[in-house]
Amino acid sequence: MPYLNRNNGVQLYYEVHGSGTPIILSHGYSSTSAMWQGQIDSFTKAGYQLIIWDMVGHGQSSYPEEESEYTAVRTVFDIAALLDHICGTDSTAIVGGLSLGGYMSLAFHRVHPKRVKALLIIDTGPGFRSDKAREAWNQTARNTGLRFEKEGLSALQLGDVTPERLLVTHRNARGLALAARGMLAQRDSAVIESLPSISVPALVIVGGDDKPFLGASEYMAKKIPRARKIVIPHGGHAINMDQPEAFNGAVLGYLAQIESGPENGRKAML
Repeated sequence: MPYLNRNNGVQLYYEVHGSGTPIILSHGYSSTSAMWQGQIDSFTKAGYQLIIWDMVGHGQSSYPEEESEYTAVRTVFDIAALLDHICGTDSTAIVGGLSLGGYMSLAFHRVHPKRVKALLIIDTGPGFRSDKAREAWNQTARNTGLRFEKEGLSALQLGDVTPERLLVTHRNARGLALAARGMLAQRDSAVIESLPSISVPALVIVGGDDKPFLGASEYMAKKIPRARKIVIPHGGHAINMDQPEAFNGAVLGYLAQIESGPENGRKAML
């Protein structure tokens, strides 16, 4: 199995499928790279190199004990390191992800805009301008971390078990608890404030039944200058798993369009 050795002995698990223009996709919180299995065949047959990976504290990557290893800054660094390792130093890619992975993709663009050919922002929120709203989100993140500390991995099965959690294999709950406090929680409004400065094409895609993220998707589609929004009916938070054919068709159709001619920034809805 391929691993990238990061500093402090941390290993990042990753997979590379196909060849062509690289697409790196990051999973959501408490999920793993396995959530992208339904995209491998379609994306590689369309001529893309699909890179999927596990964040620290998730799946087959390392579970460091230091809370300082679980931050947005570290995650952005990890995405850059993976691209350097797989595609070459300062290489460019289509960068995207779901939920936390989508937020980290926006954070990556903020730091490395010249390395991003296009963004795929899936069932994602861009963070908060309001300190009060951010603190409410962070309290939920802290409570999530406490639940994993108390319940262990059985906390994954509490409440509504979403599709992306059915495929997960984590080694312990400690990493998920630290990731909740350090990666899921947010420190400032830098990401949401960066949206108007995004100059690359961006596909904002969301499941029609993912009500908590419909408003956030509309907000991003309005704020990102060259964004297109697609709502896929009859899908929840993991739209790529709920409606894989519709999702794959929407993404690949969008990428084909922006590669064949100038993107006009027009919003579209399926």
